[in-house]
Amino acid sequence: MRSRSRTALLAVTGLTTGLLLTAPQPASAANLVKNPGFETAGGDDMPYCWEKSGWGDNDFTFETVADAHSGSKAMKVTLTRRTEGDRKALITETAECAPVVSVGKQYDLGLWYKSTTPDTSITLFRHDMAAGWQYWTDLKTLQTAAAWTEATVRTPEVPAGTDRIAWGVSVYGTGSVTTDDYTMDQVAEPVPDPECTGTAEECADGRWDVLPTQNPVRSMHSVVLNNGKVLLIAGSGNSEEMFEAGTFTSAVYDPQNGTYKQIPTPEDMFCAGHVQLKDGRVLVMSGNKGYPSADGTVGYQGYKDSYIFDPVTETYSRTNDMNDGHWYPSATILGNGDVISFGGLREDSTGSVTAERWSDAEQKWLELWKVNQTWSYWGLYPSMILMQDGRLFYSGSHVFGNNIPGTGAAIYDYDANTVTQVPGLRNKDERDQSASVLLPPAQDQKVLTLGGGNIDSNPDANRLTDVIDLKQPNPSYVAGPPLPQGTVDLGAGKVAETGDQGKMYVSAVLLPDGKVLETGGALHNRADPVYESSIYDPATGTFDPVAADPEERGYHSSAFLLPDGRVMATGDNPGNGSWNHDVSIYTPPYLLKGERPTITSVIDTEWTYGDTQRITVDRPIAKAELIRPAAVTHSSDPNQRFVDLPLSVDGNNVDLNVTSNPNLAPPGWYMLFAVDANGVPSVAKWVHLDGPQALSAKDASAHVHAFADDLQGEVTGPGRKRTAQKVAPTVSGCDRHYGSANVCVPTDFPPAVKATTKARCDWLKDNDYGRLKVNGQDDPLRLDPDRDGVACGKGDLGRR
Repeated sequence: MRSRSRTALLAVTGLTTGLLLTAPQPASAANLVKNPGFETAGGDDMPYCWEKSGWGDNDFTFETVADAHSGSKAMKVTLTRRTEGDRKALITETAECAPVVSVGKQYDLGLWYKSTTPDTSITLFRHDMAAGWQYWTDLKTLQTAAAWTEATVRTPEVPAGTDRIAWGVSVYGTGSVTTDDYTMDQVAEPVPDPECTGTAEECADGRWDVLPTQNPVRSMHSVVLNNGKVLLIAGSGNSEEMFEAGTFTSAVYDPQNGTYKQIPTPEDMFCAGHVQLKDGRVLVMSGNKGYPSADGTVGYQGYKDSYIFDPVTETYSRTNDMNDGHWYPSATILGNGDVISFGGLREDSTGSVTAERWSDAEQKWLELWKVNQTWSYWGLYPSMILMQDGRLFYSGSHVFGNNIPGTGAAIYDYDANTVTQVPGLRNKDERDQSASVLLPPAQDQKVLTLGGGNIDSNPDANRLTDVIDLKQPNPSYVAGPPLPQGTVDLGAGKVAETGDQGKMYVSAVLLPDGKVLETGGALHNRADPVYESSIYDPATGTFDPVAADPEERGYHSSAFLLPDGRVMATGDNPGNGSWNHDVSIYTPPYLLKGERPTITSVIDTEWTYGDTQRITVDRPIAKAELIRPAAVTHSSDPNQRFVDLPLSVDGNNVDLNVTSNPNLAPPGWYMLFAVDANGVPSVAKWVHLDGPQALSAKDASAHVHAFADDLQGEVTGPGRKRTAQKVAPTVSGCDRHYGSANVCVPTDFPPAVKATTKARCDWLKDNDYGRLKVNGQDDPLRLDPDRDGVACGKGDLGRR
């Protein structure tokens, strides 16, 4: 994993207060770059409207040279020594020189260049009218060229609040780049108005359809495979009877024909971890070694076993064992193809403090002594998101009970083996089964966290959303807009949510138009389903309520993007132990706007970092992106990401510029979408992203600019070596004194339920729990006052 920059000094000229008052002039069709060929002299030994810029530890020169593409001058930037950082000749960041842009528009940038290094790219900055100048993104990697070569690229849509941009060519490896004849033109927009192909309501809010064929297995793990099919893993499906019988199941669903194929499953992968490896196979880690004991003294146990599922043969094969058991582990793929995993419960029901690392090179779990350890307990399904420099961001989303101590969010640096707390996450101990997602595009490094609750104290789930910008020097969560409210079924029919009622068990799905669908959820621990869906727009920071899934989607549900642009939702496992086998499909509004663009050809499906890859389309598109296929369970998919592909457009031929940073797009199979100006996506094509051995995550430049380099939170290193963290057997929020292991009588009832036998028994009856055997002699919830061994029997209800 790449060590990040510790200093990030950007030598740029900011706008003065007086210049900020200058009214921008509208963009024109003419070249928007002033002094594009460096012919007019300026100050500081630089041409007019150009400045020296860059950061980091390197030796460099800037020269105006006579070796020009046209005219008499060109700009040469040379790095003779580099430890970190870059240098670039940049359009001066002033109102006089920086081109004016319009929000929502795109611009074609062009230049001519010669280069002796492959470590160079077109870099873009934007002026935010509130926050000032800031790094925006890298658009295109330039290949080595001995003769004058033209490079063109199209910007993404200009974000809200932006009035000007500046750009130039970054040099971040030893060598030189000479540039000349810069151009910048606004993209024309001959876009027809979309034609609604559904009802007016459907075209505004989308449509949910419940499929006629049910999911045959009690799946709680959903993995979209690189052939477009979906692996649905159940294991025992949270059924103690199936566990005792050794009945462990998986199924492969084919969206093309709506069929399911049941797959022999070697062990109980109930509540395992999973992630796609770079070759498209699925690594499945740990699972359920044993259910809690009837008397509640022993909790769930996680085994050390690990398997790989092959989409080609549709079979599981065993790997070597992990070093520890991990029931509910995290799983994050790294920029070099390794996988790192934290948390979960061990074979003895205690919490695992052992970090595990899968080696892509060795195709095995590494021995304990080869893996950096902090001996930290990260909890269950901790959401660990790979950052652009190889560090991991723990977002605060987790499963069961309270969050980790401290602020509830942190940055983990594997190389330094340190954990730094990150502030701002609100109600950190009520983010149990919230969802966290790296917002589109991944280059922006913003994370959204949504909703949550706490199965121990069982309050009403909340409406909180928090957003963090990891490109800031000292990032902190800031409050986002509250989740929209829907209806909730409290046992007597649906009623509108009130007050601060929100939801836990949230599913968050990245969509190809650059937005996020959030759907499903419940108000309390495995009870009271919430019917609400909305679409979050990262550009505006707002939610738009849309059609709600008609099915209950609480605990053990999942939702995920299909290659055709629809969203599939499955599962629900309320506390009474039942299971919802119905499957819902959401058709977003963008699929009801008329004809879709089509990717008519992909020249090459094997992609390399820093490549330019050509596709052809049947009509103009506004953007293209890679979306990593889902591997989701329990509201958690930390590997889900949307990677922007800047365009160079020549009619129906579109060149896509692939990031050179494997931490932004870890190696593997991706869905490639092309999207038109109305946000209508194509059906995805599958492409495989990998890199030559020389381009490793350790050596690749993340092209960092003041990126999380000034963290102010408390820093801790490795703690004292230990074997485990003590965890209560009631970690799942269920009192095992009542019913079978797959039945969850809450240790704490919802706040509206009085602490009396009758009120609790009425609630259990309203939620279809049926007759519950009392396990052992204890009756902590006072559900069996007559001591006949049956909770909420006739003899119990007349008592308090």
